[in-house]
This record gives sequence, C-alpha cells and structure tokens, in this order.
Amino acid sequence: MKIQHLVALFAATVAFTACDDSTDTIGSSLSNLTDAVEVGTASFDIPSNSILADSVLSNSLTGYIGKVRDPETGAYITGDFMAQFTCLEDYQFPDKNNLYGRNANGKLEAGLVNADSCELRLFYRGFYGDSTRTMKMKAMEMSQTMNEDRSYYSSFDPLEQGLVRKDGAQATKVYSLIDYNLPQNVRDSSNYTPYITIKFNQPYTDKNGKVYSNYGTYVLETYYEHPDYFKNAYTFRNHVVPGFFFKNVGGLGNMAYISDSQLNVYYHQKDQYSETDSVNGELVTVKKDTIFQNVTSFWGTEEVLQTTTITNDKSTLEKLVADQSCTYLKTPAGIYTEMTLPVDDITKGHENDIVTSAQLVVPRLNNTSTSEYAFDAPKKVLLIPKDSIRSFFENNDIDNNKTAYITSWTNSGDNSYIFSNIASLVTAMKNVDKAKRSTNWNKIVLIPVEVSTTSTYSSYTGQTSTVTTKVANDMSLTSTRLAKGTSQNSPIKLSVIYSRFK
Repeated sequence: MKIQHLVALFAATVAFTACDDSTDTIGSSLSNLTDAVEVGTASFDIPSNSILADSVLSNSLTGYIGKVRDPETGAYITGDFMAQFTCLEDYQFPDKNNLYGRNANGKLEAGLVNADSCELRLFYRGFYGDSTRTMKMKAMEMSQTMNEDRSYYSSFDPLEQGLVRKDGAQATKVYSLIDYNLPQNVRDSSNYTPYITIKFNQPYTDKNGKVYSNYGTYVLETYYEHPDYFKNAYTFRNHVVPGFFFKNVGGLGNMAYISDSQLNVYYHQKDQYSETDSVNGELVTVKKDTIFQNVTSFWGTEEVLQTTTITNDKSTLEKLVADQSCTYLKTPAGIYTEMTLPVDDITKGHENDIVTSAQLVVPRLNNTSTSEYAFDAPKKVLLIPKDSIRSFFENNDIDNNKTAYITSWTNSGDNSYIFSNIASLVTAMKNVDKAKRSTNWNKIVLIPVEVSTTSTYSSYTGQTSTVTTKVANDMSLTSTRLAKGTSQNSPIKLSVIYSRFK
C-alpha cells in the first residue's frame, strides 16, 4: 500500500474514532489497520481559572435594552444600544409635485413637503425576564456618526463621549414587552414579531437652527434639497440620520433582544390608476388620480453600525473570578474561563510523533439557583489562544478548526463542553520557538459567542450546507459554572492520540 494512501486511511479512521469519549480500545483497533503505524494514547490534566472579560467588542447584530438583576449574584446589569439606519441605493421619494402635506388648516395641499408622522420601531425576537414589567427608555438622536474606522467595545457610552445631541430629537417611551393593545390571537401568530414604537411627531430643530413640524418632515425636506445624501448608506448616515441612542432610564425586570430597528416616515402622495369607463356608449380606459398615505422605511442592517453598551457590577464579577471552587462563563461582558495546555508534557518523548487527535472535555456544573429567571448556560462557546482574543473579533475571524474552535451545549446528553479535536492547535503551540514564547503562549480561553450562518443549496449534490458568516461576542444574559481544572487529578481532561510510522 502506498504511504499516502495509508496516511489518508489512518486519518479517516482516527476522525471516526475521535468522536468516542473512550480511548481504551483505540490503540488496538488502529494497530489492526496496518503494521506500518504505531499508535499511542495519553490523558493530561488541564488547570483552569476564571478571568474578567471586562469590555468586549460590541459588533453583535442584536441590540440589548433593559435592566435586570442577576438572580445568581444580585448584581444589576443594564443594556443600552446605538442603532444606525440605511437607505436603498439611489433612493427616491415621489416627485415633489405629487407630495401632499397638511396646510395651516389641517387640509391636504399639493406640493407641501410635510410628513404626517414619524416613528422608530424596535423589533425583538427574544428577551430575558418578566415581559409584563413596565420599562422606560429614552431615544436620543446622535450628534455625529459612529463610523467604522475604529472598534467599539461594550464599555463605550455615546452619551458620555458627547456623541448625543443635547438639543436633538428625543423621545421617552414607557413600555412593556407584551403589547396588550393587540388581540391575543395576533400576538400568538407565527407571523407576528413584537416591537416597541417610539413616536417623533413633536417639532424638530436641526443643527442649523431650522425648525420642522416633525423629524419625518426634516428627512423629507433634506431629500428634496440634497437628493445626493440618499445615494447610499454612507451618505445617509453621515448627512441625514446619524443614528439614535436608546438608553434605559427606568424599570427593572427584563432585557429585550432587538433584532431589527426601523425608522418610518409617513406622508401623503398622489398617484394615478387606470379604470375602464363608458364614454358616449364606448368603453375606454381613463386615468384617475388618487391620494393615499405612503411610508418609507429605513432599516438598521449589517451595512451600518449597531453597538451595545453594557453596565455591569465589576466588584461582583471580581468576587466570582476569585472563587476557587469553580470557574465561570458569564455574559454579557462578564467572565471567561482560561486553561493552560501542558504542551511540553504532551510532546515529551513524542518529539517525532504526530498528535493525531486531542479531545478536550470541560464538565459543566449544574445551576444551583432556584429562580425561574436563572440565566441559561451559553449555547455556543469559542476556544482560541488567549493572545488572539482581540484580533479574532476585530478582524471578524471565524472558527477554522485549526486555531479557533466552536462547540455547542444542549440540555440533553453529556453535561460538558466538548472539543472533539484540537490537535492542530496543540501542534501549532508545540512549534512555537521557545525563545519567542510569550507569557500566554500555551493558554487558551473559552468565550461564549453568537454565531451567524447561511445555508446554501447545491443542485449538483442535492445537499444543503451551512456556512458560518460571523462570530461575535454573546451579549445576551447567560451564566454557567465549570468544573475547576487542576494540575493533578483534574476533572478537565485532554485525551491525546499519537501516531508514528515504523
């Protein structure tokens, strides 16, 4: 058998067996594959400790608004967020002559640039806490655009940084996450996405001191004066609507996960429609005018920026980090778990061997809280080298199963976070020049993440594949305790398979 065929067959066999938690019979089963390969196994204790995440890169596609009390610690967590809005390429409002606004008597009049109303809608597809609690937020117009020429972390507060207009468009909204104004059957419909509405119908004064009947009228007039400002997302956010900052100013008990934001401008316009009519006994098609209310919606999308500001009780988090009975994974912007891989011990005596498989099992400890609002455990966890944390997120990297791995946890099955094979990472650390090793050269970190994917269908294979498009810090409310790893008799184990050719 050719050596390359042997290597391929051996690798496939290891890939199959690496999914099994037990390595007791791997050596003998693989040895039967061929007399040309020797296989060995070993298990290593992995020490661990908690580290403070502090501030994390805030580039999630979800915005968080609300204030809750952590049932585990009693500490308060507040979420505020900033959202920008985009417009379609080369967007056009109706011809000005076809626009109808209300005159001083409240009647519709042709050619008047006047919006009927303006509102912001914040759609949420999830939340934490009690949906019946009364909350209060304040929406405030930004004074300038937060452009993507820098990275924004969860500690960045646009209000404190002076990026919110003190005399700009502002509105306060008292709300609950259950809209009792809608019938139960509507709220229960699968087509219904709940949202919070904030009205902006009061007079608005722009930066130049010009007064408009409302914020929507400002958007309309800006278009007819500068249609080039509506050319694309960049010109729109830098010349028309720089964004809004949504701040929790009252209430306690829930956190809404805002999936979509929308700026709506309502106005009346004239249009024509065709109708068949009888003229002198003959059927002819005539055009008639109609005046109707239209709406233009500007959405918050991936093309523009959305950031969340998290306020945590740092002293409480520091106490959890100091807890030596376990380690923690806690979001948002809370606590990570750091582990040390004994790379030198793994490779000692195996300098010429291949680390074919390295399975890492991190046991989870069940939550002891009896609260019905206890935080859920993180569903997806990223494993990366400690020195790579900042660059991974700022470069918009994704898992590659070489130096970055993602695993999932569910309520069923093994109560652990299992990384089936981090052999490539172990090998990469092994190859680091000893003279260039940093303090963190063999340290890895577990980080709760939010993963965005897309599915593609292949007509050739007839199969659908899922591809990861974005990995961001999980900014939702999650918490779990992990078994504390130690240098001896550790509950955290790394099971290694070596191979060599005779």
